[in-house]
Amino acid sequence: MSLYTYRAMDPHGRIVRGQMESSSLAELEARLHRLELDLIHGSNARRRRPWPRRPVPRRELISLCVQLEQLLHAGVPITESLAELADAIRQPRLRQVVADLVSAIEGGSNLSQALERHPDVFDAVFCNLIRAGEYSGRLPEVLHTLGDALKRDDELAAYARRMAIYPTIVGLVVMAALSVALVYVVPELARLFSVAGLPLPWQTRALVALSDGVTHYGMLMLLAAGTVALSLQHALRHPTLRLRYDAALLRIPVLGELRSKIAIARFSSLFALMYTSGITVLDALRAAEDVVGNTALQEGLRQAGRNIEDGRTVSEAFAAISHFPPLVTRMLRVGERTGGLDKALANVGYFYDRDVREAIERLQAGIEPTLTLVLGGLLLAVMSAVMTPVYDIVTRLRF
Repeated sequence: MSLYTYRAMDPHGRIVRGQMESSSLAELEARLHRLELDLIHGSNARRRRPWPRRPVPRRELISLCVQLEQLLHAGVPITESLAELADAIRQPRLRQVVADLVSAIEGGSNLSQALERHPDVFDAVFCNLIRAGEYSGRLPEVLHTLGDALKRDDELAAYARRMAIYPTIVGLVVMAALSVALVYVVPELARLFSVAGLPLPWQTRALVALSDGVTHYGMLMLLAAGTVALSLQHALRHPTLRLRYDAALLRIPVLGELRSKIAIARFSSLFALMYTSGITVLDALRAAEDVVGNTALQEGLRQAGRNIEDGRTVSEAFAAISHFPPLVTRMLRVGERTGGLDKALANVGYFYDRDVREAIERLQAGIEPTLTLVLGGLLLAVMSAVMTPVYDIVTRLRF
């Protein structure tokens, strides 16, 4: 597949320019024709993109799964279903990807093989589940469960975003107000205090020193902070450092536990989905490693896979991993004894999914009073540092 730059005409006579992946100009023309575009000129785009492509929104993938499931249930062939969806999709990137899926399937590939050509849109879990649905003849059911799994992930992400919005806005406003005060207000007060010649309390001296530092070395501070952030980001590319960093994140009080619960809920739900679809335990573990989003948990899953290969049961393999709580092990043991491992994993996913929602709600309820107390204390400290010498000056003027 090569990246082509094209110029085409839409049905209304307007010129459309863009880029699309294709194996040849003939295939590019065919794909554009499916999008109701007539190719005028196309050339190989030799230069690489200076920035990564924007990811396809999760809600667009949910809509794709739901609509494709409905079309397949109605008996519409896969190529016709995808071609119809390509005409209806408004998101440009996903529209091009679906058009490429049609071309790949018409060229002899099945749906899972066509999906694997776009790993930046469809991850390994998605492709493996589609492959299992093709082999078992249950592709519409798999698409339905995939849509439900994506909906759960989208809801969890929405909960996390809502939790972060209020502290972020308040923090930005406070930082902006403090910056203005330190750069413009405190220097004027410092000159007034210097003229008065009064001894200043320690909190006022600290505030004036901080103001001098921000005024004279603010840009250097920002540059140093940016350098430290970039250095940390570069250092975390090392596998060992990244593993230690992610393990430390899981040990943070409250937030670390919440992060761990989110990862376990996502893993359990997807593992149950893959196991129900007929994917083996080892293949499901390998495919689910990327969904946890934490290298420490990923290493734990790899260790569990090695334990299973050595002959241990699933519950014994997970019991040897410290990052997975005893509840997961107990539910897996019950599932093995009753022959319902998929149901046990689904129950684990449901329990942790509900626990995550409740934990986020509790955090949201606790963040507002906590921020109020912090901001009140910060305001009290600044007012004390400013008003104490001002009161002394006013008192001297009276007498």
